[in-house]
Amino acid sequence: MGEDKRYLVVGEQTLLQRGLSVLHSIFQEVLVVIAQDSDPLGVDARVVRDQVPDCGSLGGLYTGLIQATTPWIFVVACDMPFLNHAVIAQFTNRRGAVDIVMAKLAGQLHPMHALYEKRCLPVVEQMIQARQLKIQEMVSQSSLRVQYVTEEDLFTLDPSWRSFCNVNTMAELEAARLLLTRVPPSG
Repeated sequence: MGEDKRYLVVGEQTLLQRGLSVLHSIFQEVLVVIAQDSDPLGVDARVVRDQVPDCGSLGGLYTGLIQATTPWIFVVACDMPFLNHAVIAQFTNRRGAVDIVMAKLAGQLHPMHALYEKRCLPVVEQMIQARQLKIQEMVSQSSLRVQYVTEEDLFTLDPSWRSFCNVNTMAELEAARLLLTRVPPSG
């Protein structure tokens, strides 16, 4: 995008503010993981730097799992403008006898809108050491139990899967802005 997506404005808030607002309304602890070379943030959340540099989202997941004071963490990207309370509840209500709750929509995994248990840490560490940095590869690990949230599970909550959309291009940013002006926020 050529600029820090955290500070792009959608509606009357930045993408980061929008996400934090939803997360603060659901979770007691909100943790923001930033790259080691990122500017510190002035936000109402605990901000920590990646403990393992240059590992992308997998490094962020690792840092979040290490730093969280709870056994489970719900992970989202900073560029998701339409997080939905009811959809997040669909994930958190499924924790228990599994290690990961992840959406699988139209055959595509969504690892950056998922729930992870601290039992995932050894697998994440192995993946980092092997430089296998795609989070979605975690679901193929036999030591982890995964439950998928499917299209059917979201049919009444988010039939268009808006809560999983992220902003990677200027066209997607403009589409998000336009959608926000037409559709009231969900949640």
